[in-house]
Amino acid sequence: MRTKRWTAVSALAATALLVAACGGAGDDGGSGGGQAGEPATTAGFDGTTIKLGVLSPLSGPVAVIGQPLTSGNKVWFDHINSQGGIAGKYRVELVQEDTQYKPDVTVQQYNKVKGDVVAFTQILGTAPTLAVLPLLQSDEMIAAPASLDAFWVREPNLLPIGAPYQIQSINAMDHYLSEGGGTTDSTICTMIQDDVYGEAGQEGIDFAAKEYGFEVANTQRFKVGTENYAGQIGALAGAGCEMVFLTATPTDAGKIWGTAAQAKFTPKWYAQSPSFVSALAKSAVAPYMRQYVTIAAEGTEWGDESVPGMKDMIDRVEQYAPNQEPDYYFAFGYNQARAMTALLEKAVELGDLSHAGLLRASEELGTVSFDGLTGDYTYGPADTRNPPRSTTLFSVDPSKPFGLATLKYDFTSEAAKKFEFQKADA
Repeated sequence: MRTKRWTAVSALAATALLVAACGGAGDDGGSGGGQAGEPATTAGFDGTTIKLGVLSPLSGPVAVIGQPLTSGNKVWFDHINSQGGIAGKYRVELVQEDTQYKPDVTVQQYNKVKGDVVAFTQILGTAPTLAVLPLLQSDEMIAAPASLDAFWVREPNLLPIGAPYQIQSINAMDHYLSEGGGTTDSTICTMIQDDVYGEAGQEGIDFAAKEYGFEVANTQRFKVGTENYAGQIGALAGAGCEMVFLTATPTDAGKIWGTAAQAKFTPKWYAQSPSFVSALAKSAVAPYMRQYVTIAAEGTEWGDESVPGMKDMIDRVEQYAPNQEPDYYFAFGYNQARAMTALLEKAVELGDLSHAGLLRASEELGTVSFDGLTGDYTYGPADTRNPPRSTTLFSVDPSKPFGLATLKYDFTSEAAKKFEFQKADA
C-alpha cells in the first residue's frame, strides 16, 4: 500500500519540479522587515491588502465541490473584511484560478500567481496538492489543502484542517462493527478511486483491519470519470460483500450507486466525505442511498443551531451569499479561511507577512477552534501537530437542507486515537 503511494508522490513531485524549472524560481518579493503589528510590504501584501490564492476546480465534474468551497472561503473573508480585515486593518482579496482537478493544471496555475499572493487559502484535491508540494517547499510558501490526507499533518508548508480521510475510514469501520450490524466475520470490501486520494481511504481501512481483526475480502479500483461500473459492482457482488467502503468524488459515486441499485446489489455502504453532494439526495438513486448508504464526514447537518458555529455561519451566508445552497463543502471552505485568518493574525502580530514569515508564524500557532463545524486543530511545529480524530456519520435524507441527517455526531474511536501521522516523503 505505502509503496504505491510513495511512487505516486514521487511522480507528481517530479512533474511539479519540471514545470517549476520551466516557469522560474519563486521570489518572496519583500524584505519581511516590518515590526510587530505593522509588517513590511511583500509579495501579495501592499501595505493595505493581503492577497490569497485559491486553486480549485471551478469547471468540470469536480466543480460541484470547488465552487461551494470557494464560496465558503469568500464568505468568511467578507465577514473579516466587514470587521476591518486581518488585525482589524488589512483587507483580504482572493485570487482565484481554475485547476479542473488536474495536477498538471494546478502546477501551472500555482506558478502563474505565486508571486502575487502571501499564501494559498485553498488547493483542492489530494493529487493536485501533492503535485505542488515540492514547489511550496522550494518557494517557502504555505497553503491550505482542500483535502484530508493524513500526509498533510506533518508538512510544514501545509495548513490542514479536519480529521484526515484515514480517520474517517477508521471511525466508519468502528461504527459498522459496533453499531452498524457488522462483525469481524462479515465480508468487508472496498471500492476506491485509483489514485492517492483513494489510497488514503484504503490506508485507514487496512489500519482498522489490523486493530479490529477483520480481513478486506475484495478491493475494486476505478479511474475518475469511468462510464461503466458493472465490472466492479459484479466483482463485489460475486465476492459476497456485506459492507463496502467507498472512496470517490460525487459524479462517480452517483454512477456507482446507480449501478449497484440496478444490479440489486445491497451491501451496507460507508463512503468518504467527498463522495457525496446534495444533488444525489434529489436524484433517482436517492431511495437506494437512503436505505444503504452512510456518509463519513465532519461537523453537523446544515441548520443544526445547537452547534454554535453553525448559527454564526448561516447568519453570514444570509448576509454575504444569500443564494448559497446548503452545502458541507461550503462549510469546509469557510473553515479553511478561518484557519488561514488565525495564521495571518499571528504573522501580523510577529510583523512579517512574507512567505517565510508565514511559515515561521505557523510554528507559533496554537489551537484553532471551529466551534463544532469541524474538530479543533492544534498547530505549531509540524512534527507535533495534533489534528482532530473525530468523525460525524450521516444518513441520506432528502428532507434535510443538504440531504444529510446526523446519525452520530463527532465521535472518536479508540483505533483512530492510535493512528500515527507521517510525512509524504517518509
